[in-house]
Amino acid sequence: MQIITQTDQLETLCSRLSSHPFVTIDTEFLRESTFWPKLCLVQIASEDESAIIDPLAKGISLDPLYQLLQNDSVLKVFHAGRQDLEIFHHLSGNVPTPIFDTQVAAMVCGYGESVGYDTLVSIWREHASTNHPDSRTGPEDP
Repeated sequence: MQIITQTDQLETLCSRLSSHPFVTIDTEFLRESTFWPKLCLVQIASEDESAIIDPLAKGISLDPLYQLLQNDSVLKVFHAGRQDLEIFHHLSGNVPTPIFDTQVAAMVCGYGESVGYDTLVSIWREHASTNHPDSRTGPEDP
């Protein structure tokens, strides 16, 4: 996993990520003593790489990230992303687009109104192991 602390590193990362059909994104922030949340960390990944971005690093510009978040060719995947979207909108003036929220999708599929990511993964893993007990062979022939 890469740790991004400089703008040139972020530009290079976002350039690579822009060639993928989707990226997953999660943020960490402080909100206790401020009206607007303070972005402290961005976790981002594609199918073949992951990185953490330190938005508090001295001199870093998040503009390359904001450009990626507006790239219509890359789906941005969040879980319970309301606050992530709020932070990005506040900082950049734009809501990331297009987006997919796994918590909303889980709700639509009947897993409850606010299923946590860890619970959703556990349910999926249990389902996958029940349907495919030996992952080396795949599903049974019909």
